[in-house]
Amino acid sequence: MRTIKCIIVDDEPLAISLLENYVRKILFLELVFSTENPILALEYIQNNDADVVFLDIQMPELTGINFMKIVGGKIKYVLTTAYSEYALEGYEHNIVDYLLKPISFDRFNKSALKVQERFVINEDNSDTYFFVKSSGQQHRINFDEILYIESIKDYVNIRTVYQEYIILDSLKSLEQELPKSSFIRVHKSFMINLNQVKSIGPKKILLLSEHEIPIGDSYRANLLNSLK
Repeated sequence: MRTIKCIIVDDEPLAISLLENYVRKILFLELVFSTENPILALEYIQNNDADVVFLDIQMPELTGINFMKIVGGKIKYVLTTAYSEYALEGYEHNIVDYLLKPISFDRFNKSALKVQERFVINEDNSDTYFFVKSSGQQHRINFDEILYIESIKDYVNIRTVYQEYIILDSLKSLEQELPKSSFIRVHKSFMINLNQVKSIGPKKILLLSEHEIPIGDSYRANLLNSLK
């Protein structure tokens, strides 16, 4: 397992100092940049390699939520904040964990292990399957068994050949994890496995499973281009 390069962004110097100290205690984490200024962090990410950012949500110059909207899915996030009400909003983005201040080392270590697990899964198994947490358990899902994925408020329903899994995640996040050669967004609330398509009509897609999936007008051209 390679070293995971991490960034710390927090407008409180004491919070940065604490997280820097925690990172140094974990062998597989490497601190490459830390700052009180989220604008400087944006510049760093644009010009350097990094894997995960420990990101405060409440910052005066740029909130953590807006920071994630700007950077997108090119990096993973562990959110840090004193306000628990931001938790669900954070899960709309490509985050691994959510740390509520004050952060103990034990809780930070658990978060770091989640980050490590995510990278191990992505590096070793990215061509065939991934893991999701549903009903309190980790489930292995083979990519070729997925029929479609539907967004349901703060959750998504991953429908496979055998069963379905309801997980706290977003289509936007899953788009970053699933192979782009096989999976495509076809509606604001649906993503499909192209290998499961039986036919395409003016408004709907018929899957081999006989499920009908709506096609959003703004997604149709991209869908047809992907099938060429």
